Amino acid sequence: MEQQYAKQSRCYKTSRVFPTDVNNHDTLFGGKLMAYIDDIASISASKHCRENVVTASTDSVDFLSPVRQTESVCLESFVTWTGKSSMEVFVKVITEDLITGERKIAATAFLTFVALDDDQRPVAVPQVVPETEEEKRLHETAKHRAEMRRIRREQSKAFADYLITDFPWE
Repeated sequence: MEQQYAKQSRCYKTSRVFPTDVNNHDTLFGGKLMAYIDDIASISASKHCRENVVTASTDSVDFLSPVRQTESVCLESFVTWTGKSSMEVFVKVITEDLITGERKIAATAFLTFVALDDDQRPVAVPQVVPETEEEKRLHETAKHRAEMRRIRREQSKAFADYLITDFPWE
């Protein structure tokens, strides 16, 4: 089986927080940050497998600290675990106060992507090889997260069976 080092999928994105990016609390709008997270995670997934990918799930986005207009926001992502055609991608969001230089972890996220061939069918991906302590820790704990995703997906499918598809105006 082909292998890739986690570092080969590592990506970074740094942005300044502008007035148009904030909510009524003068902090970065959560939806904007979530878009940044999905974007950079998809790049890491594609770099890992060199295939087209689709987001299968956003397992979690944990907002740990607000992002203010005086800060920049830096996202770091990399593949932490692989299945047959799926990849778990971790995204770490670091803020930096542009005046004081103080840095904080503002958010973390786990997303799952599936690699697709030209016919839009799942295709096998290389196994990921962790090297750093952070990569190894995330890799070691990934099987538990994968099992939780499987259970949640089954529960979501069962829940969807109870939902109606009629619009109120019909």
